[in-house]
Amino acid sequence: MIVIKNAKLRSALKIAILLAIPPVIIIGSLVSEEKSYALISLAVTVLALGLFLCGFEQKKIGTRRLVTVAVMVALSVVGRFIPLFKPITALTIITAVYIGGEAGFLVGSLSAVISNFYFGQGPWTPFQMFAWGMIGLIAGLLAKQLKHHRIFLLTYGVVSGAAFSVIMDIWTVLWYNEGLVWELYSAAIVTALPHTVLYAVSNLVFLLLFAKPFGEKLERVKIKYGI
Repeated sequence: MIVIKNAKLRSALKIAILLAIPPVIIIGSLVSEEKSYALISLAVTVLALGLFLCGFEQKKIGTRRLVTVAVMVALSVVGRFIPLFKPITALTIITAVYIGGEAGFLVGSLSAVISNFYFGQGPWTPFQMFAWGMIGLIAGLLAKQLKHHRIFLLTYGVVSGAAFSVIMDIWTVLWYNEGLVWELYSAAIVTALPHTVLYAVSNLVFLLLFAKPFGEKLERVKIKYGI
């Protein structure tokens, strides 16, 4: 396992990876042939792993973080089988708050691509990976506030539900029109409003139920293993 000890280099690589992901998804969805979405999903997966690896300061701690993240990914994938209410966003946020934004990005993106082996892979997969990943990354940046202010955490969960739907509506418009047109995009947002509300309520419920118990367990893991 490669460990990057230079903090400035790690930060530069993180920024470069984050800037690379959106063009890969957008260009891939516009110019690639049908069925090549698998290559785009693979590219986003590799970039997400690279982002996570950039957070490794020590080999031992990095390995322990990876194991913890793998458990959270598994829980998210299994949770997606729950009808209507999906806990992926909530578990992604919790992971990011207690383990870091890179870990949150990885949980969100991998949960999407792995669970879609059952629910169906397609050109929507990279957009799901990016949407859930960014929700986790931003949660990591706001970790201090989210950890200590319950109302802020719940509000972020609701906003994340809306943000996920808005990002997925971009794919909807590109799929229909092969180009982003504001009129179609606004219509897609309005049409998806019931689903957006469901996402928001789902996040609220799961954060109310799981934020504290999962957070306490992750906090103990961090202390015990020095993550």
